[in-house]
Amino acid sequence: MTFCSEAGRGDELLRRMARMDLVNQSGPENQRPIIAPATPNISMSTMAANADVSGQKDLSVLIMAMRKLREGIVATKRVDDFSIQAYIFCIRLSILVKHMESYHPAILHLLKKMHTVQPLTNTELQEFVGYLVLDLACRQSDLSQAYLVRNEYRLHDNKVDAVLRAITHDNYFLFWRVKRSVDGHKAKLMEFAEDSMIKQALKCLGRSYLSIDLPAVEQSTNTPWPLLAKEYGVGWQLDGKKVIIRKPKTR
Repeated sequence: MTFCSEAGRGDELLRRMARMDLVNQSGPENQRPIIAPATPNISMSTMAANADVSGQKDLSVLIMAMRKLREGIVATKRVDDFSIQAYIFCIRLSILVKHMESYHPAILHLLKKMHTVQPLTNTELQEFVGYLVLDLACRQSDLSQAYLVRNEYRLHDNKVDAVLRAITHDNYFLFWRVKRSVDGHKAKLMEFAEDSMIKQALKCLGRSYLSIDLPAVEQSTNTPWPLLAKEYGVGWQLDGKKVIIRKPKTR
């Protein structure tokens, strides 16, 4: 709660969460960078490393504290306003840092155990069913189960429906348009499907064009060209502002 209250505003909290990275969290404790004294000569890279260390420490404390809180609630079989709000807080925070080991079981417990004893408000129910549907579709790539959950809980969310349509029909244009319009929690869950959408977009462009404008490539993949060339190894050639996908065969 202190971590969240220090952020002050919602956008600042999202910014701080975005700086936290779970990828390198498993590194040995003794290999972490040593925080250098605050001197005028400290480099920007050192300052960034120190900020990352601080973020990793905060994240570890947050994840462990939330886990202990949920375990205590489950052990006591407590279902009341406090326990429900605690779960809601944990789920939202875990989604922002993409810690699926925390938010996925918490959503299932909230919907299948707590909601059956003390029903959530319709707004809360729609919110967390939407998160579960997005997780099934984007992270687990289980569209059939996503549609099943959507119908079971009678979810009415136009943006979640649009995401399901985009993934079902490999509509990368619709996917990126929806991702730019949803809130931070839904956008984080949609990130799990970004890689497959980028690959699908590249495949479609590669089959359809001999050459294409660079802005069109970056807009279709929602990815800058240097990252496409480095991470996806497209093998296409950049000629000024035009991308040469393949050259026509000469007779």
